Amino acid sequence: MRTVLLGPQRFMTTAGTALRSLGVEGPVATINAGWEEREDDVAELDSVLGGDTRHLRLHHRMFDVLEKDPAFAAAGLAFRDRHDALLSVYRLRLQGALDDAYALQRRGAGFDALDDAVEVVRHVDRWYAAKLKELYADLDATAPIDDSGVIGWHRGEIAALLAGSAALALTGGHVGTLLRALRLFAIRIPDELPVVAWSAGAMALTERVVLFHDHGPEGASEAEVYDRGLGRVRGVVALPHARRRLRLDDPARCAVLARRFGEQHCVLLDDGTAIELGEDGGLPPGARVLGLDGAVHDMREALR
Repeated sequence: MRTVLLGPQRFMTTAGTALRSLGVEGPVATINAGWEEREDDVAELDSVLGGDTRHLRLHHRMFDVLEKDPAFAAAGLAFRDRHDALLSVYRLRLQGALDDAYALQRRGAGFDALDDAVEVVRHVDRWYAAKLKELYADLDATAPIDDSGVIGWHRGEIAALLAGSAALALTGGHVGTLLRALRLFAIRIPDELPVVAWSAGAMALTERVVLFHDHGPEGASEAEVYDRGLGRVRGVVALPHARRRLRLDDPARCAVLARRFGEQHCVLLDDGTAIELGEDGGLPPGARVLGLDGAVHDMREALR
């Protein structure tokens, strides 16, 4: 199973080089759904990937489903509203838990108080994930997928396109839209299919997608567990645009982030980054990660 995680492609395009390093020969399937209405603006992507591309057009297919399956469309709209409400409560609980953790950290409280405070944050994350799982179960029960219907037809066509491809490229864009499309069409990436992914695409490959932005237009927003990913990449929290979106000069804040996801490596995916996972799915020695001290280390240092 060969997988390469890349940094953002806006200022430095490395996807073509990554594909060539994998020795890919044959058509490359692309998932560009995160770019929503710009999904079909693929001239530059085709050029970078070498031209022999098969665009799966998941965003276009998703709107086809919503138009032709009104029952699913209604259930999907209800799910979106319930998810938004859940996110509002989660963010409120999360902010309170993180405020406590930061306050104890500043005070240097001792007595393992910070560890306990971070565990409270993890509890809030687990609570949200469990409630989201319930929402998905309700959606599946309310609008079960008919394999003979429009969704089943699209799923079959997508699976055939993937089966006939030599590699898969997952691009960036809006990660929420990308995740919805991947789930709707039950995307399953064969282990033997090489994958190159960046930005939202890299996040979608992980077990859980974490949103973050310390320099947002409305100020810093706390990192939040947004949804499940495909799980092809394990033990990793993907952090694209890390230099631009994280306060890497604030090791105390970064330390809480790293502790919170301590069982996973918080991997920085900046411009020019190319990380090919090992055959066992492990990170290579040069991968840059946040350490529990809040500083940036490569994997050689992190494993000492």
